[in-house]
Amino acid sequence: MPSVIRQRSIDKPLNGFINLPPVNCTLAKERIRTFRHSLVWVEDEGQEYLVTCSHKERNLGHTLYVEINELREAWRSKDDTSSSPLELLTEQWQYAASSVNYSYLFDWLGLPIIQYPQDMVALQELVWAVRPSIIVETGIAHGGSLVLSASLLALLDLTEAVKSGEVLDPQHLSRRVIGVDIDIRSNNRVAIEKHPMAAWITMIEGSSIDPEVVREVHSLISDDDVVMVLLDSNHTHDHVLAELEAYASLVSRGSYCIVYDTAIEDMPAGSFPDRPWDKGDNSRTAVDEFLGRNPVFVSNDDIPRKLQITESPGGYLRRI
Repeated sequence: MPSVIRQRSIDKPLNGFINLPPVNCTLAKERIRTFRHSLVWVEDEGQEYLVTCSHKERNLGHTLYVEINELREAWRSKDDTSSSPLELLTEQWQYAASSVNYSYLFDWLGLPIIQYPQDMVALQELVWAVRPSIIVETGIAHGGSLVLSASLLALLDLTEAVKSGEVLDPQHLSRRVIGVDIDIRSNNRVAIEKHPMAAWITMIEGSSIDPEVVREVHSLISDDDVVMVLLDSNHTHDHVLAELEAYASLVSRGSYCIVYDTAIEDMPAGSFPDRPWDKGDNSRTAVDEFLGRNPVFVSNDDIPRKLQITESPGGYLRRI
């Protein structure tokens, strides 16, 4: 039997409020409109039913199985001309989460990381797909994001070593993350340098838009490198735009520049009274201006639509 996300006979009540009659499996498969969690809305002869699904399409009794890839395609292609109930709930949640600094609650491999878990998962998917040799990251803070990037590069090195039958030598690595911050505090530097992922990390202290720092970063990258860029430092319009102009050219074709905290633009004005950024002056406004004059980059909006909860709507920029 295929692995099942959640299985429920469709001739029995689901969640105690709806009876589901038998559904023609082929017809239902063609009419899947969208899905949430492990549940799928199926339309059959003008009626909608909520059914569950798994990785394989199979009609065992009255249980419906649908290919997981078809579910994902249904989610990507669903009409988004109006906000869904899920999207409206997400907006409300993010307003509340921002007010309690929810993104500060997490660690990655022992070091604090100021990100939403959904964005961490998205980065993992992109790193696995792009397989970068270099990740350039602005904004170090406590080091958790650097260690996240380093650990993903380490996994790429490990999988390639396993595939080739070679021994992975941390003294001779082909990948690294280059972290830039205007102020790397001594306790954070020590914690990063003592971390098992330190072999994959290079840190540069200085403003990410200082010409000398920009030149140093560029000097560490060769023409053969596959590069991904993550921008997560000062979120004002002018600073992020300057970072984009400084580092976007490093991004390899098919790779990504991820600009974090574009969600600031969706927050009410005055939400960040102790910060220099605000609605109308933030990462998102910088991205919009940058994309307007750099047609080799496009925003992959499928990613934030899938994540729903993200700090970077419109910030996943793919180089084409």
